[in-house]
Amino acid sequence: MFAVIKTGGKQYRVAANDTITIATLEGEAGSAVTFGDVLLFTDAAGATQVGVPMLSGISVTGEIVSHGRDAKVIAFKKRRRQNSRRKRGHRQHHTVVRITAISA
Repeated sequence: MFAVIKTGGKQYRVAANDTITIATLEGEAGSAVTFGDVLLFTDAAGATQVGVPMLSGISVTGEIVSHGRDAKVIAFKKRRRQNSRRKRGHRQHHTVVRITAISA
């Protein structure tokens, strides 16, 4: 049994006890979070439901494991023969969520 959820502008295929890294969410570590935007759901028998665009009556519940930051991404710009350089670094915030249940 799995589902495809939408959060943070991205789609994730999740099943029970999966751990996913998503864009940052509000909440403390250990608190519960519910994802209501379910795009696709497949039950244990193999029957698939596809939303147009979302499914109603199905939700995915998870628990926030931790908050953190991704690896640094370097943006380096240089103009040749001008002695002109610019270097910037960026670290995106993320949240690690463990999926606890998919309720249909």
